Amino acid sequence: MKSLLYKYRKFFIVLIVFSVVTISLFYSALKPQKTLPIYNPADVNPELVDSTIQYKSKYHTIADFSFINQNGDTITQKNYEGKIYVADFFFTTCGSICPKMSTNLVEVQKAVLNNPKVMLLSHTVFPEVDSVSVLKAYAVKYGVVDSKWNLVTGDKKEIYTMARKSYLAVKLGRPDQLYDMVHTENFVLVDQKRRVRGFYDGTKKEDITRLLEDIDFLSKE
Repeated sequence: MKSLLYKYRKFFIVLIVFSVVTISLFYSALKPQKTLPIYNPADVNPELVDSTIQYKSKYHTIADFSFINQNGDTITQKNYEGKIYVADFFFTTCGSICPKMSTNLVEVQKAVLNNPKVMLLSHTVFPEVDSVSVLKAYAVKYGVVDSKWNLVTGDKKEIYTMARKSYLAVKLGRPDQLYDMVHTENFVLVDQKRRVRGFYDGTKKEDITRLLEDIDFLSKE
């Protein structure tokens, strides 16, 4: 038996190598390729979308914007042109989910710090309170890297419009308060073409892990 194995050893080696390669190829062919959806208003919970665009089922992109960041600089879509970015809505005096969201976004910042393709963008829903100086203090508290992460304030109507017509991520507030907003725990992933590619619960570690995986996926596209 040993002599037979020795005699045909080359054949068996080739057979084993061929089998391994064949199985690997079959596995690669059958393994589902990762994809990310492209979200439109019609795909999202209507509570988070302005009623004027809830019907829209394709070609949705983030609109142009202009806000003021924690350093008093004007931040527009040009600052995010060709970038992958994570957007969210918060306010500095929020004592419920915001601290957890901000802490988790700090972890995202750490993970993408050396990836020039990725940035972060946080909008206050209480611009009447969150002035530039207040945002700056909040940025310092959480170790925000200015070149990577903008905390922005501005006209409440404009923030409201971006939240519900572009990012599809904020609920209506009190009906008697014009442009009142109730932010959610959502982190919104936007791709290089200004399309919404994912929603993530900013309070959950497993969603942060999924977010980072999706950022990595978009970075390699």
